[in-house]
Amino acid sequence: MKPQSMKPGAAPLCVLKFGSSVLGSETDYDAAAQEVFRHVRRGEKVIAVVSALAGETDALLAQGEQVGGRGSTPHAAMMARLARVGELRSAALMGLALGRIGVRTGVLDPHEIGLEADGDPMDANLCALDRHAVSDVLHSNEALVVPGFTAVHARFGAVTLGRGGTDLTAVFFAAQCGAARVRLIKDVDGVYAQDPVENPDAERYAELDYDAAARVSTGLIQPKAIAAAKAANVVMEVAAMGSGDATRICRAPARKAPARPVRRLRVALLGCGAVGAGVLAHLCSRPDLFDINPVLVRNTLSRPGGGAVRFTNDLHAALAGEPDLVVELMGGADLPADIMASALSHGRHVVTANKAAMARHYDRLHTAACDGGVRLSFSAAVGGGTPVLETLERLAASGGTVRIEGVMNGTANFLLDRLAAGDPFDAAVKEAQRLGFAEADPAADVDGHDAADKLSLLIRAAFGAAVDPAQIAKDSLADIDPAAVKSAHEEGLAFKQIGCCELAGDGRVQAEVRVRAVPAHHPLAGARNEENRFVLTGADGSEHALFGKGAGRWPTAAAVFADIMDIHRGLSEPDAVDFAASVPARAPALLRA
Repeated sequence: MKPQSMKPGAAPLCVLKFGSSVLGSETDYDAAAQEVFRHVRRGEKVIAVVSALAGETDALLAQGEQVGGRGSTPHAAMMARLARVGELRSAALMGLALGRIGVRTGVLDPHEIGLEADGDPMDANLCALDRHAVSDVLHSNEALVVPGFTAVHARFGAVTLGRGGTDLTAVFFAAQCGAARVRLIKDVDGVYAQDPVENPDAERYAELDYDAAARVSTGLIQPKAIAAAKAANVVMEVAAMGSGDATRICRAPARKAPARPVRRLRVALLGCGAVGAGVLAHLCSRPDLFDINPVLVRNTLSRPGGGAVRFTNDLHAALAGEPDLVVELMGGADLPADIMASALSHGRHVVTANKAAMARHYDRLHTAACDGGVRLSFSAAVGGGTPVLETLERLAASGGTVRIEGVMNGTANFLLDRLAAGDPFDAAVKEAQRLGFAEADPAADVDGHDAADKLSLLIRAAFGAAVDPAQIAKDSLADIDPAAVKSAHEEGLAFKQIGCCELAGDGRVQAEVRVRAVPAHHPLAGARNEENRFVLTGADGSEHALFGKGAGRWPTAAAVFADIMDIHRGLSEPDAVDFAASVPARAPALLRA
């Protein structure tokens, strides 16, 4: 999902900590996964440090005292072994949530990464970490999830780090691994001069030095974590889930920030199929941020009634009330483009995953967005949950891109895999349709039209050129000899439908969608089913490989919702500082070694 530079270590590293205040139940892992994805899609590797679910550690300790009473150090060591269970379970759940939205994730327990501590078994201090083990996982994944609060001990085996110890774990990883910052995700959007629950007019700090933070953040941040951050000069951020704002704790004088009222956006959701239902679930999980118009569907009779969400088959009802944001997930090309153009020209922001509408009506939609002074976002239209458009935007700041190759159609992946296994073409198509990989009419996937639409958008992003998808040369899978595919597989080759575009020396763009065999070690060879893979070549000759799920409800819905949240932050926090861009990486730089 995030680019992995073939020159080791190009990606900056961010440490995110999710405490029990934001992990109240199993449903909260979805929001936490979205927070990780937000950082992944803007080019960061992420170490996610998680606490147990709210109340779980207290319940475990109470259970331990009920069974074992209170006792000496050996008793404390056994209690520490029990208390850590919540964090171990939480790390696995977080890994599952990230996997569902397509983030390539590793989950490691303390003994697997040499995370060692010394001191009291119930209030230990971290002292060692196997940085190479961490680096190995992040080399092949976008995120690493680790349990906070616990570590291994030479004498006691398992120990805990005291109340709030997950804060300390996060700071320690940032210091040891060279992260630019550690971001503590809390149930408040920063550090306040007084408790904002008791005093709604309490002032929030924009920045604090470490000593001041220790004085005013009692009960919010573990004091040992602040001391460790000060000693290692680690920048800490205290932020709410999904927020761009944060209180920054560093070597800087205290500075307060004006309060920001939470802005609620009215959203019109057009389409509620597989992806739309996923987006709707995300919107419903943030009732503090979004009001949802009646959702446009083809058949209201198939929708449950009586809930907070209403459904309609009337476009005017779905767009009523001057929504701030229109999310178009209808499918098709011309009608959705008409709807989006009208919304944009009337000052409505638009998010879509519709590659056909974007590829065929790009100029009209772009002009409408400019005329309306609003944002048109379509990250999910190319690559689904694979942030290839965001990567091209970042590469543009360092000289741009000269070549793109990609496996960008999951149906073609599936069909070619079945042909490699010896299935006849017609049988492979029927199986793809049965499993939901192929539509009733699979021509768009089989004949390369879907890939050409995506390639057209990539050309726009990389080269600023308009290339009609209809003019891109294409191979059809129906013309490929299944015997040749099977024979190539037996010889260690993999047939793939590969879209390719390249900037020629005379400034012209060459583009095509071909079905060809690549060696097993090729970065595109391993794509399976809905997985997309891309290789981007920068103007400096550097190559960047991206991997991610290009289709499916949750990966695509995650990309759509990430666009929605970007727009919300832009409207609610227009002057929020992007600390990822402003804080330099520290040494030792784990991913630069």
